[in-house]
Amino acid sequence: MPEPRGDQGPVFDLVGVGFGPSNLALAIAVQERAAAGGTPVSAVFLERQASFGWHRGMLIEDATMQVSFLKDLVTMRNPTSSFSFLCYLQERGRLIDFVNHKSLFPLRVEFHDYLEWAAARVDDMVRYGQDVTAVRPVFDDDTISAYDVETRDRTGARRTVRARNVVLASGLRPALPPGIEASKRVWHSRDLLTNVDDLAGADPSRFVVVGAGQSAAEVTAFLHERFPSAEVCGVLSRYGYSPADDSPFANRIFDPLAVDDYFDASAQVKSMLLGYHANTNYSVVDTDLIEALYRRVYREKVLGSQRLRLLNVSRLTAAEELGDRVAVTVESMLTGARTVLDADVLVCATGYTPADPFPLLGELAGRCHYDDEGRAVVERDYRIRTDASVLAGIYLQGGTEHTHGISSSLLSNTAIRSAEILESVCDRRRASVPALSGSGSYA
Repeated sequence: MPEPRGDQGPVFDLVGVGFGPSNLALAIAVQERAAAGGTPVSAVFLERQASFGWHRGMLIEDATMQVSFLKDLVTMRNPTSSFSFLCYLQERGRLIDFVNHKSLFPLRVEFHDYLEWAAARVDDMVRYGQDVTAVRPVFDDDTISAYDVETRDRTGARRTVRARNVVLASGLRPALPPGIEASKRVWHSRDLLTNVDDLAGADPSRFVVVGAGQSAAEVTAFLHERFPSAEVCGVLSRYGYSPADDSPFANRIFDPLAVDDYFDASAQVKSMLLGYHANTNYSVVDTDLIEALYRRVYREKVLGSQRLRLLNVSRLTAAEELGDRVAVTVESMLTGARTVLDADVLVCATGYTPADPFPLLGELAGRCHYDDEGRAVVERDYRIRTDASVLAGIYLQGGTEHTHGISSSLLSNTAIRSAEILESVCDRRRASVPALSGSGSYA
């Protein structure tokens, strides 16, 4: 239980901002620590959404995970955990069926159900529907020994929770091409399934999909199947989709020990490693999906009716909405020739950028340390380096690729990363400050 403040409000050991897979894994680690007889850690997690959800807009029914089920929320940290994907399968009555399936990669819909199943088991630590608006320092003389995390719910009601540590897991933000804004006719891929239902009863004639990664390929395949009379144009800056390198040696870049290697490496070596192994994760596509799309293109050429078109070595230069249509301008990067495609919908599968945590921190941001490129200096335990006057911790789950490598925000290292953050919180708590009085509360 959290310690009482002077006004009887709680003081938590940690507050998690955001409740995606990363902070879900942390919540599980907190619960399992207490169950194993370790010193309890009081924690609460604040999530903007009304319930747990992770990339719901891309839960295409036949899409599979790109990471082994063994890299779930717990197994790499605690193979005997009751929160493992295998325990989930056993409870759902599908363990034997999954084993017979002989696959390391479950359906994305199934893995999302696993995440929901796990989240439901720690929901006593989660407050949904809470939008975190600010993290403010609590002073003890000249030092900052805690934070007041302010929230606003959907009714506008404001609350405050106090904690000695904050773990920021604000997730990723969709990235759109320059000059392009999302609208009824211009979508980011993350909203695919949410928006496609709005086309029910319509008879679209053309979709344009921009991007060369896994999401772009999945969206292209989905729309091509879902709307059998519509043309689907894929716009790629490459000659075609490039395969992901998931070979055993390359996959070592996602190993927990690789985080140590990367963290201790020079800036030059860090840059080289990211360059060498970008094709394990960025703008790459599963080989099976590439081959399936190629077969479709070839089949349609044989049949003389081509609905799936790939405009390679090309880029999007403009999108103008005209009533219920969108005029999409595509430029060849080889000749400079421009083509205007009259489309029902433009889908931008153009990736994500890490959410910037610093606007939430307000004046605290000025006490954080930054490198020469303006990025946060993050310690090995994922704690932002701050001025010596800041005793309370600010931890990052995500946004640490520049310090911890390519797995900084990926599922591959979620279980270990969360355990390291929890261990850091516990180690530092041995020298923690007394609970402080204050006016905030959380109920």
